[in-house]
Amino acid sequence: MDKKSRGCDISIRIGGEAGQGMRIISSLLGKASVRSGLWVFTFHDIMSRIRGGHNFTQLRLSDRPVRSPSSKVDILVCLDKNTLELYQQNMQGFIIYDPGKFKENPPSGEKYLAVPLEEMAKKIGGDARMANSVASGAVLGLLGLALDSLFSLIADIFSEKGDQVIQANKKCAQSGYDLVKEKYKGLPFCQNFTARDQHKKMLLTGSEAIALAAIASNIRFYSGYPMSPATPIMEYLAAKKKKYGLIVEQAEDEIAAINMAIGAFFGGARSMTGTSGGGLALMVEGISLAGMTETPIVIADCQRPAPATGFPTRTEQADLLYVAHAGHGEFPRAIFAPSTAEDAFDLTNKAFYLAEKYQTPVFILGDQYLNDSAWTADKFSLKGIIPEKQSLLSGDELKNISAYQYRRYRITDSGISPRILPGTPNQVLYADSDEHTEEGHITESGEVRRMMVEKRLRKLSGLYQEIQKPKIYPDKRVKEYIVSWGSTLGIIEEAVSILNNEGLSIGFIHFSEVYPLREDAIPNDILKNARLVAVENNATAQFARLLRMETGVEIKDRILKYDGRPFYPQDVAEEIKKLKR
Repeated sequence: MDKKSRGCDISIRIGGEAGQGMRIISSLLGKASVRSGLWVFTFHDIMSRIRGGHNFTQLRLSDRPVRSPSSKVDILVCLDKNTLELYQQNMQGFIIYDPGKFKENPPSGEKYLAVPLEEMAKKIGGDARMANSVASGAVLGLLGLALDSLFSLIADIFSEKGDQVIQANKKCAQSGYDLVKEKYKGLPFCQNFTARDQHKKMLLTGSEAIALAAIASNIRFYSGYPMSPATPIMEYLAAKKKKYGLIVEQAEDEIAAINMAIGAFFGGARSMTGTSGGGLALMVEGISLAGMTETPIVIADCQRPAPATGFPTRTEQADLLYVAHAGHGEFPRAIFAPSTAEDAFDLTNKAFYLAEKYQTPVFILGDQYLNDSAWTADKFSLKGIIPEKQSLLSGDELKNISAYQYRRYRITDSGISPRILPGTPNQVLYADSDEHTEEGHITESGEVRRMMVEKRLRKLSGLYQEIQKPKIYPDKRVKEYIVSWGSTLGIIEEAVSILNNEGLSIGFIHFSEVYPLREDAIPNDILKNARLVAVENNATAQFARLLRMETGVEIKDRILKYDGRPFYPQDVAEEIKKLKR
């Protein structure tokens, strides 16, 4: 293996059956590598079962920032025989396998590295489950990285299990490391695989970033019903509820979940719920309730392939048009589709701000790829947090309203009516799901109905001004642009880099704030002079359709993927070249 051709950009795939601990190994390797000063990106390809089947997790380690997977695999770790059979023919790198799984017809050749994972774990650690530590040590040995960061991580992870467990796992990791360094001496293909600058960064998933942003935004209540891939948001908040004084409620279903969250926000507590498309179907009436009562609510819809239960553990971007129109009737909403962990943090905070300011539902549109993948990120700064600024009447503003004369739905130029909380002295708060007067009383008046519809929709004018324009690369104009949205940003960035390195002139226009869409979202000079190509993880180019509906811009060339798997940058680059032929 030529070290120069490989460089310090390595992809590691760990495959096996569900329950064999692929995620544990990727977590150990990923976090240890970040602590060593490397940049890491991980994603998971898993089946919807607790045991059996075939799953893999893939890490990309680099001495430069990386934000996407690679179709090239340099190291394959086989926890079962099936993994070897699936991938060995296309593998150009090294394959670590457990010879105990291959008692008959073991593989042979210089790329096959025999590491008796379970045998070593039993012998040295006294437990076959410590094979994860053996495998982690073996990979670090192959890369020529030190064990210090892994040992530190093991101490942190197993701190509650006592020193005996910590030491046993360290010994297992050391044994895997030593075996590869001694038995396969000279094989590490990237012995200079070290960070250029030591850094203190995090490795966290999109779900963790959303949960952290909710905490930073002063969330007080979260309700939800478990549905992948949204469940980790609730799990993270539940683990932190005592520390931050949160209430996290696992509801009996999604109908209860959204109504609980609406009720909590109505009462003055910043609230949120999360689900996937199937759960959102049950929430739709509640979404309309929030629209009619003008109650703030933040909803995370973490997409997976549908319809029905679809592929429960796969990824897709196919809920966009659904979310843009979810709920009967016409009322304003905003939709954010984060592209990275940092983006998920910033946009979740903005979702709380806009929901409360405009008293309307705001959606965070994730997907399995965004929610379950992990990015290397800088420590989040709270300086950028938009402060909690409720549209609540208080002090002199309340004194200027005569007793019992408060109008919850007062007609205003902005469409936003100042709120009070239930129990405010000398006032009564009326709210109703039927059409209502300014005071909140049910009405059958056609004139009042018209005024109330127009009042609610006037909020869109303010929301348009709050929505940021897409990211456009490069600064100078080119003749062709990929148009993308949401979690595909890192993939598109690298695909464009590949094409530019091959001499093609191409850029990208990427949307993270996807609704409402501004008419000037794509500059006129690009529309007049450049070719646009939509790249989306769905079958009907939903964002391209939304763009046409809202702005009149039509994108005819499309690259679509809807098999439940994310794009690879190399695949996008190849498809773009095919369109040029």
